[in-house]
Amino acid sequence: MKAWSIDGNTQRLDGGAMFGNVPRALWQKWLPPDDQHRVPLACRALLVQLDDGRYVLFETGIGAFFDPAMRERFGVVESEHRLLASLSAIGLTDADIDVVVLSHLHFDHAGGLLAPWAPGEPLRLLFPKARFVVAREHFERADRPHSRDRASFIPGMNELLRASGRLELVELGAAQSLLGQPTPARAPCLGDAVDLYLSDGHTPGLMLSEIRGKRNIVFCADLIPGRPWVHVPVTMGYDRFPERLIDEKRHFLEDRLARDVRLFFTHDPEVAMAGIARDANGKFSTIDELARLEAVSV
Repeated sequence: MKAWSIDGNTQRLDGGAMFGNVPRALWQKWLPPDDQHRVPLACRALLVQLDDGRYVLFETGIGAFFDPAMRERFGVVESEHRLLASLSAIGLTDADIDVVVLSHLHFDHAGGLLAPWAPGEPLRLLFPKARFVVAREHFERADRPHSRDRASFIPGMNELLRASGRLELVELGAAQSLLGQPTPARAPCLGDAVDLYLSDGHTPGLMLSEIRGKRNIVFCADLIPGRPWVHVPVTMGYDRFPERLIDEKRHFLEDRLARDVRLFFTHDPEVAMAGIARDANGKFSTIDELARLEAVSV
């Protein structure tokens, strides 16, 4: 198998929201804010070519579906669909992708599924042959979101995914929960290439993908958006259940450290992938950091 990091559109979001209970005196050292108190964030995808030649894309970033006013509100930097340009740079288009795996359906993770905004045009799915893999619990939550996170979902996205005829919903339950000794689930279209786990701390039904290779890679999604969040007590203001997330993260990092699994970050502005270290006091950190993956053998 081979892997690439695929750059999507970037954002600048409020640092206080991104770091929840962490005082600004600390987080501004990790990600320096601009004059509007916003910090830089990537929306990075992971592309894997399986041994059978198929291309699997883990998430699509925020994309370019917002109109100009909404793009400004949510701090999206580029107006063009950067993920499509990044695929083109390695000789691919969205039509070449066989499977898109979505950890969850918040707009900064699933918006790249959609064609760029154009005046008067309805939302339209890209990736014309891809199967779309999502956890059933989370898909159903997106159908009926809580008022706390309703604004995080894209109205009409679920209907488009259903209408595609290529939606694959994964059953995740207590057996796949990060709390305890989870047994991974599998998606039929991915076979045994990817292990799937359940996290409920950021949003109920978030699906974590661990790519099985010579040295496994786990797509951390919003359980660990980037390096600063590897420190177990650090959470986001967007997390629905931060105490649960902290417990999940501790179990997750202990297990991945023991198995020498690498972490892939979607929101870290500088680092795509890193290994895990732990000091004498039990604090986790990252090592062997890579800014990009370019046809890396996995």
